[in-house]
Amino acid sequence: MKPLVVYYSRTGITKKVAESISKELGCDSEEIISKRGRNGPFGFMYSGYESYRKKLAEIGETKNDPSAYDLVIIGTPIWAGRMSSPIRTYITKNKDRFPKVAFFVTCGGMDLTKAMAELEDLCGKKSAGTLTVTTEEVSKDKYLQSVKDFAAKISKGEN
Repeated sequence: MKPLVVYYSRTGITKKVAESISKELGCDSEEIISKRGRNGPFGFMYSGYESYRKKLAEIGETKNDPSAYDLVIIGTPIWAGRMSSPIRTYITKNKDRFPKVAFFVTCGGMDLTKAMAELEDLCGKKSAGTLTVTTEEVSKDKYLQSVKDFAAKISKGEN
């Protein structure tokens, strides 16, 4: 299996999890870059608004073709109960090129049933696996076993 980890991270939390997954699987990764500044309180508020309204964000060009991989693992922070707008844009642009997908999300700790369903719906594919990590787990490095378990399941093709 040849996976690709694709993620967006505003604060570095999602990036840390993405890097751990990529390291565990020994695979390529790609960070989605938003062309809009999202730092500080205004960036936080605008990001939540954009996500809640299901807006698309302007993102930089990506270097990896997802169709060249067996599995695309998509990671996003959860903003206002939804995926980040940069990931929404990435999926919208590339969903026809995803062979299979898996998802990981980072969040403050809320019900993520809708967010995971939204990711599947937008991709038009059922997830090969999911991982949810809270901000607190990442800040205390208490997520690494979850990453190992997630990587093992998707490597074996388990749901």
